[in-house]
Amino acid sequence: MRGPPRTSPPGGHISTELRINDRIRVQEVRLVGPSGETVGIVPTADALRLAQEADLDLVEIAPMARPPVCKLMDYGKFKYENAQKAREARRNQTNVIIKEMKLRPKIDSHDYETKKGHVVRFLNAGDKVKITIMFRGREQHRPELGFRLLQKLAEDVTELGFVESSPKQDGRNMTMVLGPHKKKAEAKVEHKAAKEAKAAERAAEEAEERAERNAGRQAAPKKERGRSENLDPEIEA
Repeated sequence: MRGPPRTSPPGGHISTELRINDRIRVQEVRLVGPSGETVGIVPTADALRLAQEADLDLVEIAPMARPPVCKLMDYGKFKYENAQKAREARRNQTNVIIKEMKLRPKIDSHDYETKKGHVVRFLNAGDKVKITIMFRGREQHRPELGFRLLQKLAEDVTELGFVESSPKQDGRNMTMVLGPHKKKAEAKVEHKAAKEAKAAERAAEEAEERAERNAGRQAAPKKERGRSENLDPEIEA
């Protein structure tokens, strides 16, 4: 048996926690059974007795109701399950990070491919990318150069991302934001799977190399023995 209802710890209790057992100081409660069935309005003393007989806790789940709603449950198990759900929710949260890539309007093809590669990597990881075109001197009078470059980049990575914020002029710069098609959590799962597959492939290759080396070492002594057996001592003499 669970024993008598737990008492409040010295110094009071955390206000954000549900009140349980003898912390419930009202005269009567609207009682809900352990399976969710409605018992009705009962004196709090009777509800506490029922909780003790069932080896459960009396938990106040709706303190603002009149009278408060209380439920018979295993409070320790309830707290554990809630903590598990909270951890799972935090784990599945999508923390989208905004990366930034800066380009010049007259960037050469090699540098463009390098910058595009970084953008592809960011989008594959589930991150947003802010593309900034930096104008200098007379380039400021040719905004169409920046616009065409941003348009080209968006088209080149269209399978991985989309234009979340269209190109806009901001002083000497022109900016555009690309959003990933993949969610952050999905990208992490894919990255982990790819990493595990690569590790498995490498392990298989190493095992194959070891097997070949072992086979080579075993064949060498046999070859030497074969040569010795074919030698005729009389002929050599």
